[in-house]
Amino acid sequence: MRKPFQGVWNIVRFNWHFYVLSLGVLLLLLLLSNYTNSTLRLYLLVIALLIFLPTLISLSVSYYVYDLSGLYNLNWVTDFIDTERNTIVNINAGFDETSILLKNKFPNSELVVFDFYDPKKHTEVSIKRARKAYPLFPNTKSVTTNNLPMLDNSADKIFVIFAAHEIRNEQERLGFFKELKRVLKPTGEIFITEHLRDVSNFLAYNIGFLHFYSKQTWLQTFQLAELTLKSEQKITPFISTFTLTKYGVAS
Repeated sequence: MRKPFQGVWNIVRFNWHFYVLSLGVLLLLLLLSNYTNSTLRLYLLVIALLIFLPTLISLSVSYYVYDLSGLYNLNWVTDFIDTERNTIVNINAGFDETSILLKNKFPNSELVVFDFYDPKKHTEVSIKRARKAYPLFPNTKSVTTNNLPMLDNSADKIFVIFAAHEIRNEQERLGFFKELKRVLKPTGEIFITEHLRDVSNFLAYNIGFLHFYSKQTWLQTFQLAELTLKSEQKITPFISTFTLTKYGVAS
């Protein structure tokens, strides 16, 4: 079970350098405002507010998304009866909170976990901290995005939760989705959960929304990989889950 505030706390502790810097600048501005004239004081206080409010808003939205929304209950996975030994694949980019949840939700299925984290490509310090805090799920296999060690047409369900956007190269990303199509059974489904580069996420994360991709970018990638969009679920105004099937078999 996830702990209260686990989601927002993870954001703070994996990115603590950013919050320490913001707090330091904020305190400096407030200190300087006590030793300046009224006009300059007003400017300093406005700048301080422009630092404080976006930070507060982003943390509040993150708390809503990762701790209150029910995202990690996985109730958005519909039409899946866990009575047979289905093969579920979960793919992450160095930080895996969901494999244990999938295993608990679908205990009768075989769970295969892949991690395409590459320290040469994924140099963010937050990912390194996250990997130390969360040990790899047992039997996790380290893979490359263009070579998943599975037979053709062997996966019933594939989950890529908050990971696909870490593939920054367009051609590599396309190759990844073609590889997902290769291993997916004709009747299988792929679940891609992501923030989008849209108005909601801009209001929530300011320029941080540039780390995400637009819906149009995702749709273009799916189309080029010959995957069909079966549905899009807005788990929250800030999160979309795209359900994909093999080309020509969407319901």
